[in-house]
Amino acid sequence: MAGSHRTARHAATQPIPIPKGARPGTSPRGFWTVAAVLGLSLTAASSPTPLYGVYAARWGFSAITLTVVFSVYAVALLAALLAFGTLSDAIGRKPVVLLALALQVISLLCFIAATGVGWLLAARVAQGAATGLASAGVSAALLDLQPARRPGRAALVNALVSTGGLGAGALGSGALVEYAPHPDRLVYIVLLLVAGVLLAGVRFRVDETITDRTRPRLWSGIAVPEQARPTFLAAVPCLAATLALGGLYLSLGPSLAGDLSHSHNHLLGGGVPAMLCGTGALSIAALRSWSARTCMIAGCISLTVGPALTVVALSVSDAGLFYASTVVAGVGFGVGYLGAFRSLVVLAAPEHRAALVSAIYVVAYTAFSVPVVVAGVIDTHIGLRDTATGFLAVLAVLALTALIATLRTAPPAQPVVATPLPAGLNDPHSS
Repeated sequence: MAGSHRTARHAATQPIPIPKGARPGTSPRGFWTVAAVLGLSLTAASSPTPLYGVYAARWGFSAITLTVVFSVYAVALLAALLAFGTLSDAIGRKPVVLLALALQVISLLCFIAATGVGWLLAARVAQGAATGLASAGVSAALLDLQPARRPGRAALVNALVSTGGLGAGALGSGALVEYAPHPDRLVYIVLLLVAGVLLAGVRFRVDETITDRTRPRLWSGIAVPEQARPTFLAAVPCLAATLALGGLYLSLGPSLAGDLSHSHNHLLGGGVPAMLCGTGALSIAALRSWSARTCMIAGCISLTVGPALTVVALSVSDAGLFYASTVVAGVGFGVGYLGAFRSLVVLAAPEHRAALVSAIYVVAYTAFSVPVVVAGVIDTHIGLRDTATGFLAVLAVLALTALIATLRTAPPAQPVVATPLPAGLNDPHSS
C-alpha cells in the first residue's frame, strides 16, 4: 500500500508539459484571478438556495416548479460543456473566461429583475451556461498558469475554491436574506459587483496561454484518452458520490434542517450546505499532502458513514446527529473530490486538456443534478424525509462501490502523454 501511495504522489507531482501553441503563465496574479472566477461561479450557483422558499411563498409555485428551475440550470450547464467544453483549446482560455463572466452578469441581472418564474428560469439558464464554460475554461487555464515548481497547485486550488465557493454562496446568501434589507436582490447585487471587478481583472491581469488559435468547432466533443480510461473509470464512482451529496444538500438540506430544528431561519437553512462544503474545504486544506488514492479511500469511507448516520438522524428526528453526520459527510465531500480530481488531471495530455477536463465535469455535474431532479419529483409523492432517506441510502451504496473500485485499481505510474483522440474528436490544434 505504501508503494502505491508513493507512486500516486509521484504521478500527481510530475510537471505537465506545455501544449503546442501555448506558453507558460508566470504571473501569480493571473492564476489567482482565474481561480476567483471559478469561485464566483460556484458561489453564484449556490446563492439562490436559501431564496427558493421566499420565491415559492411570493409567487406560489410548487415543488415541481422548483425542480424545473433546477433542471434548466443543469441542462444549460451540461449543454455548455458538451458544445463548448473544448472551446478554450481553439480560441484561447481568456475569451472563454470572459464569456463565462459575461453570462454570469446576465444571470445576476435576471435575478435582480425577477418578478416571476420566467425570470428565474432565464437566470438559471444563463447561470448554467456560465458555470459550464467557466468549469472547463477556468480549470484548463489554472493548469496552464500554475507555477512550474508547484505542479499540483491547480488541482488543489480547483477543489478548494469549488467547495468553498458553494459553501460561501449558501451561507452568505442565507445571512443576507435573514438579516439584510432587500433579501431577494442584495446577494445578487454583491455578486454583480464582484463579477465586474473580475471582468476587469481577467481583461487586464491575465495572460493568454494559447497562442496557436484555430477555428472553433461546435460540439467538438469530449474524450478520455485510452491510456487514461482505467483510472478515469475507477475515479468516476467517487466523483459521482461527492457531487451527488453536494446536490442533495444544496437542494434538500435547508428543508431538512428546518424540519428537524422546527425553524424557518434562512441563515440556518443556508448554513447546512455551508457546513458540508466548509468542512470539505477545511479537509482539503488539512489533507492536501495526501496522495490522490489515499484521499479517495478516505473520502469514500466518509461518504459511506456520513449518509448512514444522516439516515439514522432522520429516522429518530435528531437535529444534533444530523449536523454531526453532515460534518462527517463533509470530510468525504472535500477529500473525495480532491482525490478524484487530482488523480484525473495528471492524465490530461496537454493538447487534449480541455477535452478531458470537460469529460470530468460532465460526469460531476450529471451526478450533481440528475439525482436532485429525480428527488424533487419523488418528494411530491412520498415526502421530504422518505425521499432524503432513499437518496442517502443509494449514495452510501455508490460510495461503497467507489471504495471497492479505488482499492482494486492501481494508480498510473506517470501522467499520460499525448494520445490521439477517437475519429471525429481530433485535436483542435491539428487543423
